[in-house]
Amino acid sequence: MTTEPLYDTDAYLRDFEATIVAVEGNMVALDRTTFFPGGGGQPCDKGALIHHGEVKAVVEARRREGLIWHTLLGPPPRPGGKVLGHIDWGRRYALMRTHTALHILSAVVWRDYRKQVTGGDMKPLAGRLDFEFEGLTLDVANAIEAAVNAEVAAARPIRIAILPREEAFRIPDLIRTKANLLPEGIEMIRTVEIVGLDLQADGGTHVANTREVGSVKLVGHESKGRINKRLRIEVPPLPAEPPLPPR
Repeated sequence: MTTEPLYDTDAYLRDFEATIVAVEGNMVALDRTTFFPGGGGQPCDKGALIHHGEVKAVVEARRREGLIWHTLLGPPPRPGGKVLGHIDWGRRYALMRTHTALHILSAVVWRDYRKQVTGGDMKPLAGRLDFEFEGLTLDVANAIEAAVNAEVAAARPIRIAILPREEAFRIPDLIRTKANLLPEGIEMIRTVEIVGLDLQADGGTHVANTREVGSVKLVGHESKGRINKRLRIEVPPLPAEPPLPPR
């Protein structure tokens, strides 16, 4: 039994219908969901499940053995029940913009300096990447910030694909992290392509075009040792409710 991850193919899906397939304590597993369960440095989604008109807040989502479990505030409905799901769209869209900004950052550093990512993390509208980048000076960091914002302004479309493992690993430089974090047992690999700039294996949620990021501000340039360097970024909040793209 597995949960169908609706976010894999449509990051803009905010509402969905599902069936509860298992219950443990205050957690429910669904047959399908658009709640991203966290991973790759991206935090999980939050939101609500609605059952017979009763709203249950979802405070966490986690994947375990193929199922995505949703932690609720209060007692859960019984297995077999039908629910309506709704994610916190403001949080999701902020994470989408942030995640795409980090991909642009890693792509620029790889393209211009051939440096790999050694670690990373994010929260809504802020994130950081670590690189093996001896010689990363403030002048270089400023040049990276300018190049990242040029790519944001280039309005590059972003495409998602799910490929057989053998086909995916024929793509040059598919893994940009120093360590390959993809487990051996995964047969289908999800890729995120920033057209004309970047193509990586990735399981998170992203915007459909780089212009949706808005802009990227480099707010930190730190040394984590002789070789390892850290770049921290922020993405400005939107002045209004995040839009949905035309379908």
